[in-house]
Amino acid sequence: QVQLVESGGGLVQPGGSLRLGCAASGSIFSINTMGWYRQAPGKERELVTVITSGGNTNYADSVKGRFTLSRENAKNTVYLQMSSLKSEDTAVYCCYALLRSSSGRLYDYWGQGTQVTVSS
Repeated sequence: QVQLVESGGGLVQPGGSLRLGCAASGSIFSINTMGWYRQAPGKERELVTVITSGGNTNYADSVKGRFTLSRENAKNTVYLQMSSLKSEDTAVYCCYALLRSSSGRLYDYWGQGTQVTVSS
């Protein structure tokens, strides 16, 4: 069984920083992609950032220059460093992983979500 465990959400003032973590555990042969989505009330779910197995990262335009996604391969963990946070960054952030099993199959997994609130 695969589990995604998120950490680091909370309340932060505008202009502040938070670091989210997502650790994938279980029967994982390899990671295809890992990243983060977010969804605010009344808005569509947005892909924030992903990192591929080759280490390439992609960011939503709304977070480019402010968010940085990194990976610690040995722990099957990704980190999202969020800086210069704005009120519009307030959302539930969900970790996403596309993982490959030992048989070569790809499976999607989602974390339960962690709340990020940017407010003074």
